[in-house]
Amino acid sequence: MEQIKKYQVQLDRELSKYPQIVKISEQCNVPKTYLVEGVAGFVILLLFFNVWGQLFSNLVAWGYPAYASFKAIETAKKDDDTQWLTYWTVLGFIHTLEFFSDNILFWLPSYFFLKTLFFLWLFMPQTKGAQKLYTGFLRPTLLTYEKDVDSQLNRVKTKYM
Repeated sequence: MEQIKKYQVQLDRELSKYPQIVKISEQCNVPKTYLVEGVAGFVILLLFFNVWGQLFSNLVAWGYPAYASFKAIETAKKDDDTQWLTYWTVLGFIHTLEFFSDNILFWLPSYFFLKTLFFLWLFMPQTKGAQKLYTGFLRPTLLTYEKDVDSQLNRVKTKYM
């Protein structure tokens, strides 16, 4: 119980940095932590029961990564560009695979909840899941077929351009 209070104090301090949350909290007369925890719990519940799950899942997969990619493009550093290029490459591969399995996977209980957790795992700096999938599977596969793909692309370019 003491640990939970410690986390709530820390969360309250962080939430105080956002004037919109402070304003809503004051208008509703609800503590900031309860407000955010309630919204997060509601979203998790919707995801768990596949109500608007696809929308939330896609927003998680696109929202923060798109903004982080924008920030990376605007910096002179190259490592953050590589991180987000890797993420988008893996995400495209996952979406392509999902096209073929989506009708089956959709019927799994809490599919979009699990999918959202998977997307978080892909881009969180603590887990770097996209880098793990890229270096462990996608990169070796692409390297194996790189010459074949390049020759086909060159053939198409010379034929149509």
